[in-house]
Amino acid sequence: MEILFLLIPLAIGLMAVAVAFFLWTVKSGQYDDLEGPAHRILMDDDDPLIPGNRRAAEGEQGKAGDSER
Repeated sequence: MEILFLLIPLAIGLMAVAVAFFLWTVKSGQYDDLEGPAHRILMDDDDPLIPGNRRAAEGEQGKAGDSER
């Protein structure tokens, strides 16, 4: 029974440390946008950097401009 006088404050102190650590991680932005980096790697935004795709991209823009006239 005397061990409870040690374990209860110890558990409360450990819980306080865990809550403080969690609040610190939230304030430092650790949980901001968890899915963004995973999706960003799948996005293909380097098409103009590929040599053959520059002409294809310019051709698509020209076709779009012709339809507006």
